[in-house]
Amino acid sequence: MAIEVGTEAPDFELKDNHGRTVRLSDFRGEKNVVLLFYPFAFTGVCTGELCALRDELPRFENDDTQLLAVSNDSIHTLRVFAEQEGLEYPLLSDFWPHGEASRAYGVFDEDKGCAVRGTFIIDKAGTVRWSVVNGLPDARDLNDYVKALEAL
Repeated sequence: MAIEVGTEAPDFELKDNHGRTVRLSDFRGEKNVVLLFYPFAFTGVCTGELCALRDELPRFENDDTQLLAVSNDSIHTLRVFAEQEGLEYPLLSDFWPHGEASRAYGVFDEDKGCAVRGTFIIDKAGTVRWSVVNGLPDARDLNDYVKALEAL
């Protein structure tokens, strides 16, 4: 079960597609965070969702907001995926320990070995203010993220 709105967002430390360490707590007091979990790079629905975010990036990555996309892929896979799709926002690897961040947010599917489609809007204080969790085949509507960010 996904963590609830109103709770403190679990901190994590993950490597991005360039091998840099990213901590959620690094954004505390500085930026709101759109934290997006997705199953795997190079899959149809995931590619569509991440490219839609790419096409609207200024809405999700700016002076006030940071987009972080997390999958259970290796950083090497994420690097190639980002280059191929022109994704310029951080793709974080929850590869090892496998699914640790996904589990902390309650969006890891133990049977499939990957995250489901969970999105969390985290405010500058580190509190989850909005979330949506969809199953593996169900794409999310990024306009919902925009509305949630505007409400902060």
